Amino acid sequence: MQVTIDENSGFCFGVVYAIEMAEEELESTGTLYCLGDIVHNDIEVKRLEKKGLKIIKHEDLDSLENCKVLIRAHGEPPETYQTALKNNIELIDASCPVVLKLQNRVKFAFDFNDVQDGQIVIYGIPGHAEVNGLMGQTGQSAIIVTSEEDLDKIDYSRPITLFSQTTKSTAKFYKIREMIRERAEAENNPNFTANDTICRQVSNRDVQLKKFAGDFDVVIFVSGKKSSNGKVLYKVCKDQNQNTYFVSDETELRPEWFNGSSTVGICGATSTPMWLMEQISQYIRTNFAA
Repeated sequence: MQVTIDENSGFCFGVVYAIEMAEEELESTGTLYCLGDIVHNDIEVKRLEKKGLKIIKHEDLDSLENCKVLIRAHGEPPETYQTALKNNIELIDASCPVVLKLQNRVKFAFDFNDVQDGQIVIYGIPGHAEVNGLMGQTGQSAIIVTSEEDLDKIDYSRPITLFSQTTKSTAKFYKIREMIRERAEAENNPNFTANDTICRQVSNRDVQLKKFAGDFDVVIFVSGKKSSNGKVLYKVCKDQNQNTYFVSDETELRPEWFNGSSTVGICGATSTPMWLMEQISQYIRTNFAA
């Protein structure tokens, strides 16, 4: 049986940067707090916890003092920095540069729109860490849209500035953009600006995975259950190849998936470590290869 790992899968550069910063600090001091899961993959989180990483929630930050806290790639709202300053917390900021640039653009647009009585609209997932950071740039006033039904939240007679969570689908963003544009034009409102702020390293993976998934008898998609990016990319693979299976680790593999198969492709989300895909590849070769 031929087992192939997708070379384009695995951590995006923002996650790589965050984990490298965490490991460097852990090697030096042995202890580091992290605000939320450093990556949406339980197995990778557990690996780092064994090295001394301590995952905390936002409500825990108020009770911490005189320590170091990692800000993960998703970024944080201004309130987090204010709390850290108040409590003498040293922040190790591993915010993805793409996310930081987006935060700055949203803040600039918010300040401008505030004068123009305009609205900031974010295409994203409510409660997602990155979206929480973006909402913080607008004093929690931005309108989050995830589906067509959410578009009713917008006042189409007022100026509208649209942004996107960096990990969303490009095709779906442009569909939402056109829906907003049509409604604004129906109100004779020319003040609509759309900003494509999707990270191409992430969004281009759906095109790559379509081709990859079609090349194998069986596809094993590896991702943490919490990863929104994983859910999207798994569907891309499943739509292309019905013999695609979602697993978090090798214990979830089933022998019947490989019956009569000669080629297996292994791929994953932007939050899936390459070492885990390699581990699963070896497990398949050892236990299921004919």
